[in-house]
Amino acid sequence: MKKLIVFDLDGTLADSKSAVDPEMSGLLHDLLGIVKVAVISGGGWPQFEKQLVSNLPHDKLLANLSLLPTCGTKFYRYESADWKKIYSEDFTTDQREKILGSLKKAIGVADFKIEKLWGEQIEDRGSQITFSALGQQAPLEEKKKWDPDFAKRKKIKAILDTFIPEFSVRIGGSTSVDITKPGIDKAYGIRKLRDLLGISIKEMIYIGDALYVGGNDYPAETAGVDCIPVKDPNETKRVIQTIIACLAVGGKAA
Repeated sequence: MKKLIVFDLDGTLADSKSAVDPEMSGLLHDLLGIVKVAVISGGGWPQFEKQLVSNLPHDKLLANLSLLPTCGTKFYRYESADWKKIYSEDFTTDQREKILGSLKKAIGVADFKIEKLWGEQIEDRGSQITFSALGQQAPLEEKKKWDPDFAKRKKIKAILDTFIPEFSVRIGGSTSVDITKPGIDKAYGIRKLRDLLGISIKEMIYIGDALYVGGNDYPAETAGVDCIPVKDPNETKRVIQTIIACLAVGGKAA
């Protein structure tokens, strides 16, 4: 029996850096009415607020929603009509400096020609440092064209794996590479959900668009969760509709 449905955010619930649309918001609200839901993403808390939280109905059903920004290195839960931070696995100053220096060096070694940037390429999210090749505010269509086969980011990841082997380096989003402390990824977030919610991993389903080996959703699969890969938010909507229909027939998560 399934008691928790876990989602990725970018590419799964919404297009990259975009808000969930009204249909998705309604489906998530319906889902929250019958089962617990969690969202794990490489994005920081401000991104969660902009893309997800501000677009959901603000009612008591939010108590069934757990939010895990930066690949599960932070955990927020809705308590007393507000979002409370449960934990945050932030870098030390030395760790941050080493990662930033190594990332800048890796970008130089990879030597990709980027003609235009939309915002900063490197974002320090406290518990995660993210490289966005075209900048944090790049248009979605430009991002989709830059590295559709992941070859460029795989090259950057390979370089970083030699520079900072003590950290976890994952491909995420459309143009990004995420760096976290070792062992802290979406599998870590899944285990935190297990411990904090008292729900076993076998009672969860994970839905994401990057469940391929090396993708930032893949650690969820290695954690032992039953996973459903999707290609975009529209496919996710159909999955949610199916889950809701099954729950309505069964009377509980199945």
